[in-house]
Amino acid sequence: MTGRFITLEGGEGVGKSTQIRALADELTVRGIEVVVTREPGGSEGAEAIRELLLHGDDDRWDARGEALLFAAARADHVARTIRPALERGAWVLCDRFVDSTRAYQGGGGGVTDADILALHRFGSQNLWPDRTFLLRVSPAEAARRLAARDIEGSDRMGSKPDEYQARLAARFDEMAAAEPLRWRVIDAGAAAPVVTATIVAELQDWLS
Repeated sequence: MTGRFITLEGGEGVGKSTQIRALADELTVRGIEVVVTREPGGSEGAEAIRELLLHGDDDRWDARGEALLFAAARADHVARTIRPALERGAWVLCDRFVDSTRAYQGGGGGVTDADILALHRFGSQNLWPDRTFLLRVSPAEAARRLAARDIEGSDRMGSKPDEYQARLAARFDEMAAAEPLRWRVIDAGAAAPVVTATIVAELQDWLS
């Protein structure tokens, strides 16, 4: 079995966590070893950096500082979790990866794509997903989901202003359009089982 690296991307409230769990279940029943992970996080060092990134005041870090911290967390995550799993033939499902940095700190924060990619080449040895799913919902639906989810308040990324959220959504769309062989754009506003079935259908070239 060939290891596959699949990422789920999108703005806040699009349902990535729900879909990654459902997709893991679908693959597991097919006899595939699945490793579910997330960014920032996924390894001991990266989880420690996650605490620095997601908590505190909105201005705790500027976009450059965030990009550096994400790159450091990702380097540890790739070395200790993702590459070992792929090398033994597992499928890795990751909730966010470098494309989120390109959208949040790039499209949202103004860090250049060239700088983000340079950090990625150095820190993570330029590892890229085999397939990336962009989950999209309307801004109104995303806001509704976030209100239901974040009873105790959003983290630093979820609390960014609407204008920032619009910039990162536009950046996600731009990246997906630029790499259609890697990206699949999914309407995540449908019922969760329908969304899962759509994602699985986009993996049939590896499953059949």
